[in-house]
Amino acid sequence: MISGLNKNKVAAILEITEDLNQIKDIDSLLDRVLLAARRFSRSDAGSIYLLENQKLRINYVQNETLIQKESGKKYLYQNHAIDINDKSMAGYVAMTKKPLIIADAYKLDESLPYGFNRSFDQHASYHTRSVLTVPLIASQNRLIGVMQIINSLNDQKEAVPFRSEDELVVAYFANHAAGCIEKAKMTREIILRMISIAEMRDPEETGNHVNRVGAYSIEIYSKWAFNHNVNEAEIKKIRDVLRIAAMLHDVGKVAISDTLLKKSGPLSNEEYFQIQRHAILGARLFKNSTSDWDDMASEIALNHHEKWDGSGYPGKVDDIFCETRAPGLGKKGCEIPLFARIVALADVYDALTSQRIYKDCWPEEKVIRYLQEQKGKHFDPELVDVFFSIYEVIRAIQNKYGDN
Repeated sequence: MISGLNKNKVAAILEITEDLNQIKDIDSLLDRVLLAARRFSRSDAGSIYLLENQKLRINYVQNETLIQKESGKKYLYQNHAIDINDKSMAGYVAMTKKPLIIADAYKLDESLPYGFNRSFDQHASYHTRSVLTVPLIASQNRLIGVMQIINSLNDQKEAVPFRSEDELVVAYFANHAAGCIEKAKMTREIILRMISIAEMRDPEETGNHVNRVGAYSIEIYSKWAFNHNVNEAEIKKIRDVLRIAAMLHDVGKVAISDTLLKKSGPLSNEEYFQIQRHAILGARLFKNSTSDWDDMASEIALNHHEKWDGSGYPGKVDDIFCETRAPGLGKKGCEIPLFARIVALADVYDALTSQRIYKDCWPEEKVIRYLQEQKGKHFDPELVDVFFSIYEVIRAIQNKYGDN
């Protein structure tokens, strides 16, 4: 494999792989892997499928043509699974563990076992032509997924067939990226196991709930950052840690009594104060570290129940390790850290739109009306505007991580 590549490309792949090993969040990692593979092959679009329950589930999508459209980003949150068999190109590659190059997806030889599903093209008004599909194989020859690169582009930005060199480069890169993906996937699974502990205590804290809150949060942040001219490198850095930190926003509930968390009747003032302590208890879990991720997780856990008008909790806390204290005055406006303000909005939206044992979900119109009413009260008014400017993406996330 290496003999077919020039030294510069091998060096570039090894350098990128070293950077990939520093990324914590699986979605941030898939974004970088797919972007790098597309740049190596000068391609317009691509997808990564990961192996889940003996199926290939689409986990990440990029498409430069569609992203130019106002609604293009919603396709990032597709929720589609295919069988591992010879009926599709991705399934065939997963089954054989060998790369596959297709010059024109619409002109496949009828003798081939696999076909091309045109439904995405038809729905998105896109035209797939050339396709390069490679397996993602981790240690001990274990398949963890498939990467599919679409529409190699010439200098005139026209779709052309992939070259044999593209196959060598992308397949070699995929071999290195697979190990990074496996490690990041394990990190996500550990996080979800931690959350499942909280779920045992509080039925509101589910795996899908925190996946949605994490995804909502990074999209709200990305749009806010774009509006504030934050550079792309900084946005990527923040997205990498924000999703996981947001997912752990209520982890402090593991330390609250079941009697209080599951009480159906009204809470006394003392009981309500004890419930509020979960914000402080959650912040404590991350406070003794110097990493950016721990700092952000602690900040979000402590502050995501604060309200823009100052009526939230736990208020201004001088020492989160002090056991005896009265409730503090609520933080107000920009006293509340940005990432906590973002998670506050994401968390409430998801709570209102989710079905629970003890409540029905609100109709969409009622949720929209409530969020608008809470601009400048519960929520940062600028973030509410940002939220609705990407509402189509928010709904796509909701569909991908649905409870049913």
